[in-house]
Amino acid sequence: MFVDSHCHINFEGLADRMPEVLAKMREQQVTHALCVSVDLETLPSVLALAEQYENIYASVGVHPDHEDAEEPSVEQLVELASHPKVVAIGETGLDYYRLEGRSLADMEWQRERFRTHIRAAHATGKPLIVHTRSSWEDTLRIMREERASVPGGVMHCFTEPWNVAEPALAQNFYISLSGIVTFKNAKDVHDVAQRVPLERLLIETDSPYLAPVPYRGKPNEPAYVSYVGRFIAQLREMPDEALAEATTDNFFKLFKIPRPATQATQGSHE
Repeated sequence: MFVDSHCHINFEGLADRMPEVLAKMREQQVTHALCVSVDLETLPSVLALAEQYENIYASVGVHPDHEDAEEPSVEQLVELASHPKVVAIGETGLDYYRLEGRSLADMEWQRERFRTHIRAAHATGKPLIVHTRSSWEDTLRIMREERASVPGGVMHCFTEPWNVAEPALAQNFYISLSGIVTFKNAKDVHDVAQRVPLERLLIETDSPYLAPVPYRGKPNEPAYVSYVGRFIAQLREMPDEALAEATTDNFFKLFKIPRPATQATQGSHE
C-alpha cells in the first residue's frame, strides 16, 4: 500500500474528477494522500476535499512562488491549522529559480514568510513541508536559525545532491522524492534515493506536476505515486512491498496520523 505525501488535487483537472482520481488510487493500492496548500485564497478548496474524503488530509501554508498571495501571520496559520484534518504547515520555503533580474536581497519577503511558517510549526507542533529550489544554502540556514528541527518536517520534491540531503536529515527532516526520480538524467536524485535511511524516506507525486515515467509529460495524479515507489525499490534492490510499507509508516509517523487498522474505508465519505 502506497501513500502520496504531497499533491495538489484541489487544482483544476483533478478536483473536478475526484471519483475517478480515487478509483485510480484504489487500483494502484494508493490508500491516502496529503493535499497541500499553496495560498490562503485557495485553502478552502483544500479543506473541502479533506472534509469530504476520509483518506485525504490537508496542510496550511503559502508557497514561496506566490508573491502576490495574501501574506499569512503566525497567528493566522496557527488558527487555520486547528482544523482536524490539517496535519502540516506549508508548503513553505524558498525559491530563487526565477529571480528575473532581482538580487537575493530582493527576496527578503520570501525569507520572512518562511520564518513565519516555521514559527507557526513551533506553535502548533505540526511538521513543516519545505520547498527549496536554487536556494538550499539560505533554506538550511533559516531552518537552523529558527530551530526547524523541533517541529521537524519534510523536504518535499527533493532534487538536490546528497550534501544537501545530509544536513536536512540532521535537522530532523524527512526526504520526499517525486516522479523526477524516474527520469533517466536525474543522477543526484538517484543517488539520494539509494542513500536516505529508509525510516526517513517519503514518496509523492506533486500532482498535477512531474508525472513519473511512463506518464512523463502528462498530467500527474496520486495513483502514479506507485510508480515512484516501485522505481525507488528497484534502485535500492528491495521488494516493492517493503518500500511501500516503510514509506507509508513514515507518512503516518511524521504527520502524527493514527495508522488505520484496515484500508477497507479507503475513498469513502466521512
